[in-house]
Amino acid sequence: MAEQATLKQQALDYHACAPVGKIAVNATKPCDTQQDLSLAYTPGVAEPVRKIAACPEDAYRYTSKGNLVAVITDGSAVLGLGNVGALAGKPVMEGKGVLFKRFANIDVFDIEVEASSVAQFIETVTHIAPTFGGINLEDIAAPHCFEIEKALIEQLNIPVFHDDQHGTAIIVCAGLLNALRIQGKTLAEAKIVCLGAGAAGISSARLLRLLGAQQIMLVDRKGIVYQGREGVNKYKAEFAVPAESIDPQHSSLADAMQDADIFIGVSGANLVDTSMLQSMAKKPIVFALSNPDPEISPHLALACRDDMIMATGRSDYPNQVNNVLGFPFIFRGALDVRATIINDEMKIAAVKALAQIARLPTPNAVLQAYQLTELKFGKEYIIPKPFDPRLADIVPAAVAFAAQQSGVASQKIPEKYQHIEHIWEQEIS
Repeated sequence: MAEQATLKQQALDYHACAPVGKIAVNATKPCDTQQDLSLAYTPGVAEPVRKIAACPEDAYRYTSKGNLVAVITDGSAVLGLGNVGALAGKPVMEGKGVLFKRFANIDVFDIEVEASSVAQFIETVTHIAPTFGGINLEDIAAPHCFEIEKALIEQLNIPVFHDDQHGTAIIVCAGLLNALRIQGKTLAEAKIVCLGAGAAGISSARLLRLLGAQQIMLVDRKGIVYQGREGVNKYKAEFAVPAESIDPQHSSLADAMQDADIFIGVSGANLVDTSMLQSMAKKPIVFALSNPDPEISPHLALACRDDMIMATGRSDYPNQVNNVLGFPFIFRGALDVRATIINDEMKIAAVKALAQIARLPTPNAVLQAYQLTELKFGKEYIIPKPFDPRLADIVPAAVAFAAQQSGVASQKIPEKYQHIEHIWEQEIS
């Protein structure tokens, strides 16, 4: 408890020390002389204004738009803290800005929106969108997050990406493809149980289906989601199993886990027990991603099943499912070809790139960053480490090429990506 209290105070001190907060705006051009001032502002600034008024695309040439992402929330689902409000979500949005800058050199404005309705939130974001080259939605509760993202994608011509949905799904799928390979199983034949039917759960199930999964069972607070069950919204209904395939009197998580090959938990702490793990198929895969406390403790789980591959959302255990592996590099690739959307093809390219990186020989830079002598593809290394320098090359390139091939890129592939072999296109499942 004392250690936890110390960490809490350290976190408060970290955010409060001068300058307060975690991000700031810095000028990128000199403004030290009268001449500089006349170029930065009046009268010189009128020239790019005229250019952009005549051709809006020139905003990418004369302003920061092309490398600027808005990280936007309504504060309705902040971390594991719930609906704390827009302002209380600001430290998280600033933190997201730090990660964008650190890992992909993308600038961020964090925007916290007090909106009385979904329609008002959508309207607000639509009106401010011209400022940005992309929009990262964050910490918005389901099911509203689905409606908000869909509407903004339809109305805007810049990438809109809800990271709680797709970022989590992309990292989960990359890890699962590698885990299946190690366990000698295939996605098409695997029985998958997903506990949690919110943003991350629904999006993970959707992406897994695109990758070839055939048997996905969604479980929420009321148990297995099946056709005809009360309280099933249209998003959960996409994965509702036929009512005749189960016994409604035996539709609990424990029932779902029987003979399952894969468990994905995006729900809450300590909801899985050892008897559930023991009922799973041989060589199971368990992704217990509730954070900071997973659905089942890794120590307990691994003591129960030594034939298991396990991942969590924590950095102090192997195989951390960490969204920082995805969103900075996905946006980097999308911005570099000026994509109008982040589509399924780009998400799948990111999945395959991430999975393949973990299978390549580990560079010394990674070993040094994590103070390791060895790191090889296997049960405890199925997902790349966040400080792997290859992420910044391979994932954006995969996303950029996928954007070009799917027809949503407005610019040619940058030269910096031309030398990168299409390793992500290799068969890995």
